[in-house]
Amino acid sequence: MQRNSPVKIWGTADKKEPVEITFKGEKYKTRANSKGEWQVTLPAMSHGGPFTLEIKGKKNTITLQNIMIGDIWLCSGQSNMEWPVSFALNGKEEIKSADYPNIRLYNVPQKMEIVPMNNINAKWEPCSPETAGNFSAVAYFFARDIYRETGIPLGVINSSWGGTIIETWISSDAYAQVPENKKRDFDSQQIKDVMDFNKAGKGGIKEYQNSVLADKGLTEKWYNNNTATSAWDEMQIPGEWSNTPLAGTDGVVWFSYDIILPKDMAGKQARLSLGKIDDNDVTWVNSTEIGQTNGCNTDRIYTIPAEVLKPGKNNITVRITDETSYGGFTSEPQQLYIKTGDNEKVSLAGTWKYRTALTNKEFYKASIGPNSMPSILYNAMINPFIGFPIKGVIWYQGESNADNAHAYRTLFPSLIQNWRKKWGYDFPFYWVQLANFMAKDIEPSESQWAEVREAQSMTLSTPHTGQAVIIDIGEAGDIHPKNKQEVGRRLALIALNKDYGKTDIHYTGPTFSSMEKKGNKIIVTFDTQDSQLVIKNKYGYIEGFAIAGKDQKFVWAKATLKNGKVIVWSDDVIDPVAVRYGWGNNPDINLFDTEGLPAVPFRTDQWKGITESAN
Repeated sequence: MQRNSPVKIWGTADKKEPVEITFKGEKYKTRANSKGEWQVTLPAMSHGGPFTLEIKGKKNTITLQNIMIGDIWLCSGQSNMEWPVSFALNGKEEIKSADYPNIRLYNVPQKMEIVPMNNINAKWEPCSPETAGNFSAVAYFFARDIYRETGIPLGVINSSWGGTIIETWISSDAYAQVPENKKRDFDSQQIKDVMDFNKAGKGGIKEYQNSVLADKGLTEKWYNNNTATSAWDEMQIPGEWSNTPLAGTDGVVWFSYDIILPKDMAGKQARLSLGKIDDNDVTWVNSTEIGQTNGCNTDRIYTIPAEVLKPGKNNITVRITDETSYGGFTSEPQQLYIKTGDNEKVSLAGTWKYRTALTNKEFYKASIGPNSMPSILYNAMINPFIGFPIKGVIWYQGESNADNAHAYRTLFPSLIQNWRKKWGYDFPFYWVQLANFMAKDIEPSESQWAEVREAQSMTLSTPHTGQAVIIDIGEAGDIHPKNKQEVGRRLALIALNKDYGKTDIHYTGPTFSSMEKKGNKIIVTFDTQDSQLVIKNKYGYIEGFAIAGKDQKFVWAKATLKNGKVIVWSDDVIDPVAVRYGWGNNPDINLFDTEGLPAVPFRTDQWKGITESAN
């Protein structure tokens, strides 16, 4: 429960049924209305716990135990917020040390709705090595750093979905107020599909879910060694199946692989490793079930009993149930193998056979997704919380809006204002600016990602906001930087300074303040928040600056630090009028402050960008 804030407790009962709440020695009485709805409000309380809450009706009593009072942060966005601890840098070590029972984790199920919902089927879990691995890495590291510094219990709600656009997270009434020239052109057929799905598709979903339980692969025993697989399709394994004919498929898919083992591996107990599988699996070896696992972030490591393996041909069959989004084998090839105690090891990476037993396409339109129309994730994954007090929000999203970055200048503050209005107060809202990603530019170039970063920085004009800049820790070949520890830490620095009274904590890197032209040079002044500029280059030259004249043609510039200011010039630009820093998909940057935080990318010109032209 959120500390220092009145907390609503609500539920349902029989019509007019009396309800009594007992919490911290106090009793609160109410009565259900004619619709069977009831609600009480507990007074604001300081942090502490654990406590017990008892809800007593006329016919039954519900007791909730191990309740903490502290700060609740809603954590939302796309895949970089969804990215779990198990996938982060040193994930296994982080999971082992994630023993923080006073940090509580809440994973919101991924769901779409065309009307706002009031309920969510999920639960709080104390943070432990058993629960942290499947939770948002950014959210966990953010909460961990705040808890270590303050000792205040933290609850973090992970409501995120990979690949999603910001429009799907804004309520329909707020999106209706967005200027038409800032709105995305949604495909009318997709919207119609969603509407039809809402009318009839839920029956299809129920039928589909029931049919999963009656999988014909199980009834026909596809896991048997004598199953004919010659007509099955083929797929390179490992490989997530969104780039295969299974793209957009949820459901049950069976995979089969024959392997020839040497005689000295037969008859021995062995270890089978399949890496991670999205989402659930049951695995057989030579018709013998050896294990099953639910959850996409868990390594599949199974023990094969000694009597199962035989010399020569052996069969491995894996039944995968994909519940949503991506599916299949998602680890690296070296993680798929059979190994005996003698350290004999045989790789399982290669061409596997597969056959679908059941897919969603047989029951409802598979083209429907979270980006099919505005607001459908807000309705299902945000609206249920608006009666629930929170401390604030952290947000990591924007990659999927790179194609309309100029509109993001309007959409992003609209979302912040939208959520605050729904909750009824201006809670803190902090976000992660997009990391560096993709190939480096040979020459200064326009960049959609740079324009998203600019839109994010511009949103700092909205009160009670903050931005964690990570332009220095991205990865050129991976849109998901693994160093989520530093992302969470930089977000936590903002919250600690602004919300926890730790005003001595430095939380932002140097930001552009002003420029002055002197001859063929531009002198740039930064706001360093009582810190100092530092160049991470032993030669003293600053990377990442570009300069242009009135012709708007940027060239790489030389830059150096003098008297706390940056002097920028190029011999190719006699009369410079504009300067840019860190402007690109994956810019070279080496300007920091003494606390190690990077300077924020910026440009001094207001020339039309590539996404503004698109709008």
